Amino acid sequence: MDYAGLLRAAEAGRTPAVALVHGAEPVLLEDLVAAVTRALFPDPADAALSREAVDAREAGAEALVRSALTLPFLGGRRLVIARGVEALTAKAGEPLAAYVSAPNPTSVLLLLAGVELGTGHWLLRAVPASAVVALPRPVGRALVTWLRTRAGAQGYELSEDAAALLVELVGDDLTTLAGEVTKAALAGGPDNRRVTPREVRAVVGAHRLRHIFELTRAVAERDMGAAQTVLGALLTAGEEPLAVLGMLAREARSVWQAREWLREGRREDEVARLLRRPPPAAAAVVALARALRDGAAPRRLARCWEVERRLKLGGAPRPELALLIADLCAA
Repeated sequence: MDYAGLLRAAEAGRTPAVALVHGAEPVLLEDLVAAVTRALFPDPADAALSREAVDAREAGAEALVRSALTLPFLGGRRLVIARGVEALTAKAGEPLAAYVSAPNPTSVLLLLAGVELGTGHWLLRAVPASAVVALPRPVGRALVTWLRTRAGAQGYELSEDAAALLVELVGDDLTTLAGEVTKAALAGGPDNRRVTPREVRAVVGAHRLRHIFELTRAVAERDMGAAQTVLGALLTAGEEPLAVLGMLAREARSVWQAREWLREGRREDEVARLLRRPPPAAAAVVALARALRDGAAPRRLARCWEVERRLKLGGAPRPELALLIADLCAA
């Protein structure tokens, strides 16, 4: 089952008695919990009486089973949300595995794992495949689609161009992106529900916007001096290092994608359209993709991932990003 399938089943009153949802993005997990809750309990007052949240790491499998076996208040169905189930070992999870084989039909047990579970994890063997939902991190066009869909669920009309611009300027952190949609809508007035590139630019700010475009353009043109100057300006202005890294990683990903399209035999003008960039920016990406040696494009992207790992382990942002830019411009 996929995300949409679980929501359709919930809205149709066919939510499975047990569902396992796994993925590393908290916002995706919480969005799914909210959607299932709304589908099961159209009246929020019912949710207050018939919904329970349990931390599996603290409560243990037996407590989860006891909660799932509890009968709902005044009929209907009961929702039990169990977070952190990935921490349960196969041995500790035996009561849960036994429950899954014969679940209480008046309860919905939503098992949430905050990581992408490997194929050998015991939970994937215990829960039927039809009740397992993987929530991979959206990237590329899928990220734009996710952002527009989420905005629509919140009552906002987010244009495709505005969503793509937000991703390009803000980065690919889902929580940050979701918050920026609301801020962009408010930029159009307290009652505005439509978000266009104009509102996005108003939120991001002209100064930051200029520096972001200057950085990505300098890297695409392999102008290391200009790129290092803009990097310094961004960090001095308080820009989050991981946000800067996100810009660089997206640029490296675009170059890799452009090179793959060119390798498939697509024309340069077609590749430029697929990149969905302003013509000068798209032309720079295509030119760089053509100029790179074989294997250089994936290595540039892998280098970004390496820096992300180093930053999250406590690496010093300025030198790590400066070295990354040097490598990207030299590739």
